[in-house]
Amino acid sequence: MKPSRFEYERPADLAAAIALARREDIVVKFLAGGQSLGPMLNLRLVQPEVLVDITGIPELKHFEENADAIVVGACVTHADIEDGRVPDVTGGALAVVARGIAYRAVRNRGTLGGSLAHADPSADWVASLAALGADVLLRGPAGERSLAIADFVTGAFEVALEPGEILEAVRIPRLSRSARWGYYKVCRKPGELAQAIGAVLHDPERAVLRAVIGATESRPIVFPDAASLFGGKPRAKLGADFDASAAARALDAAGMTDPYDNRIHVVALKRAIDQADRA
Repeated sequence: MKPSRFEYERPADLAAAIALARREDIVVKFLAGGQSLGPMLNLRLVQPEVLVDITGIPELKHFEENADAIVVGACVTHADIEDGRVPDVTGGALAVVARGIAYRAVRNRGTLGGSLAHADPSADWVASLAALGADVLLRGPAGERSLAIADFVTGAFEVALEPGEILEAVRIPRLSRSARWGYYKVCRKPGELAQAIGAVLHDPERAVLRAVIGATESRPIVFPDAASLFGGKPRAKLGADFDASAAARALDAAGMTDPYDNRIHVVALKRAIDQADRA
């Protein structure tokens, strides 16, 4: 199939893009990398009246590093992160995640902001950035606001964008030198979307112990204080205290009741913890 007819706009700056987003008389869809949107257009799962190409907006390709974090524009690609064109304040975690996304052709065009705004539960950035404690910066008619990734993604393919808002950038905290990170995903074969994702960050200098179970049926399951997964008092080696039953109960509470599905999600988290212990 081919897309339904639409008009094409390519705004030169963010203000012009927001002006288009505010229009209530037309159905607008934003194009960043297009790696998810393209097939959806061809299958007519989405039928916008105006397709707004935001890839030429300089503000969305910008990044800024400071002492505490890096702010990465929404149209920075996975390949930009993989190849080190964007400074990695996470000790290599960002590059590892980017390298595991789909195939190189997809990474060349797919964007950080596009992946988050699409909010596919199986997408790597949705789970990994939630574990890293990242925030999204949103800009709209009322100005700029920020949301934690865990609050921005509200469900499968659902996000907390207000009418007229655009995801402008992602703020990723700088990890301390002693931070340990683990990320593991279960796929049928390399390049496919994940069936299960586990991620864990232990950064004692910043008093952070966060875990995420991703590729669920809805939003990621985030443990902002993951001590409950480790008996309340985690030791240096997290795996020794990991309570798999606590993770399984969280999956049950989220409405995931299939025993096999739950098992592979718990295993993905356990393997992410094992990676962190070896870091």
